[in-house]
Amino acid sequence: MRCVCAVRILSPRFYFREGAETHGAALSTPAMASIFSCCLGCCGEGSAGHIPLKEMPAVQLDTHHMGTDVVIVKNGRRICGTGGCLANAPLHQNKSYFEFKVQSTGVWGIGVATQKANLNQIPMGRDIHSLVLRHDGSVFHNNEEKNCLPANSLPQEGDIVGVTYDHVEMNLYLNGKNMHCPASGIRGTVFPVVYVDDSAIIDCQFSDFYHMPPQGFEKILFEQQIF
Repeated sequence: MRCVCAVRILSPRFYFREGAETHGAALSTPAMASIFSCCLGCCGEGSAGHIPLKEMPAVQLDTHHMGTDVVIVKNGRRICGTGGCLANAPLHQNKSYFEFKVQSTGVWGIGVATQKANLNQIPMGRDIHSLVLRHDGSVFHNNEEKNCLPANSLPQEGDIVGVTYDHVEMNLYLNGKNMHCPASGIRGTVFPVVYVDDSAIIDCQFSDFYHMPPQGFEKILFEQQIF
């Protein structure tokens, strides 16, 4: 028999916020002990009614969605070899931000793509399934150049390229500076994407950013984290 234990807060004054001071009137120690005793006694550790909490996985490059000649290292943060790779988290939230660091130059591209994108076809941006900044500064979608970086702002080895996406436009930032290079056109559920060739090495930064995200944008959240 499945047992369900529920705790009801009778007054709005009784509440807690993790990592901060308690607000309102705190429950007494006996009361707290009674609550936890109820839950433990009712459900029992390891019983059929006990549902363990799962930690959200880290956002990283997805080895289940990558080209056949791609190599992923550094716990899913670095790509080398030849081909493309999607991240493991779709961009469900309204405003997402993520970064790429050019560790070694060559042929590379970064942006967003759907799971229908051909991750063995380099460069990407040739069809409706990807929207990418290429290493030469051009931004391509559906084999059409949508925009381009200023000629004096091409990413070099060691540079950080930030990407924002709000389900309408993708915008690009070079070492924290807005390149004013919007591009749009892709439809559907998209994921961060990166591709490499010709000895290029790219690192992906999905948290602990080098630069502050633009106002209103934040790191990628899994759907379960969006409230």
